[in-house]
Amino acid sequence: MRLLAIDLGGTKLAAATFTEHGVVSTRDSVLLNGRKGRQVGKLITDLVTEQLSFAEQQAEPVVAIAVSVPGISNVKNNMVWAPNIPEWEAYPLLREIEAVGGGIPVTIESDRSCYILGEVWQGAAKGCQDAIYLSVGTGIGAGILAGGQILRGANDIAGAIGWLALRPPYQDRYKNHGHFEYYTSGEGIVRLCRELLHARPDYKGVLRSKDPSVLSTQKVFAAFKADDEIAVQVFKQCVEYWGMAVANLVSLFNPEKIIMGGGVFGPAIPLIPEIYKEAKKWGQPISTDLFVLAGSALGADAGLYGAGYAALKNFQRIQH
Repeated sequence: MRLLAIDLGGTKLAAATFTEHGVVSTRDSVLLNGRKGRQVGKLITDLVTEQLSFAEQQAEPVVAIAVSVPGISNVKNNMVWAPNIPEWEAYPLLREIEAVGGGIPVTIESDRSCYILGEVWQGAAKGCQDAIYLSVGTGIGAGILAGGQILRGANDIAGAIGWLALRPPYQDRYKNHGHFEYYTSGEGIVRLCRELLHARPDYKGVLRSKDPSVLSTQKVFAAFKADDEIAVQVFKQCVEYWGMAVANLVSLFNPEKIIMGGGVFGPAIPLIPEIYKEAKKWGQPISTDLFVLAGSALGADAGLYGAGYAALKNFQRIQH
């Protein structure tokens, strides 16, 4: 038997078939290339059709399908909200996949839920019942596993940790991101760097020579590695915020592990010991002594593996 996993990102669609033991059988990917609305839906259903046909030819039929989506999968109305995909405010993805799936069970999960599921199945949180994946990329989100179950909340929005309030006063610029995400996501790092450059007209370092409008996270990281004073200040503040967020998660959920992942971790993985030190200042002392803070073991594949595990869990649930 095979499990079909699909990971939808803001720019790319990835697919893989897995064995029940988490071994990848086939892989494929395709760029979205500016597609929107039903064009993206058709890209997914075409890929599903191709993968199912190939699996049948190999005499290894797919028994379950799962999709990781960059947004909210609402189980109450079976609609998907994906803010980075135009015309996906309430998209009927489940219905479209079921229409081509030939009766194969389909499940759809948010990407942050899939990240932690992937790490629990085949990554850094393997064997955990209580673990959290803190994803820091273009945005920030948390996949929360509590007692072996994904924590979804009343409206499937649990884990929107970018809206953590870490410092008053409130400002309107936090409205669309949240305070935490505004400063410490990939885009937030650049935003913070620009603010510090503006506040330091005397600064003559490497980042001053860059056009502020074309600054990138990668350039700020490169400056940090070169011990540039503004870049050092940027990541000192990020470590403080990341540490506070980790401490809040530890105090609220008492996890065994918190996994740092996403595009920023990555290059920020060497900062994890400093983040842990900061978290210990703020967190519930017993919980912070007992949890482990680690980097993702699956990197960019966490969502794909998580979708595979979601498919397996759904298949097992139906079988029993």
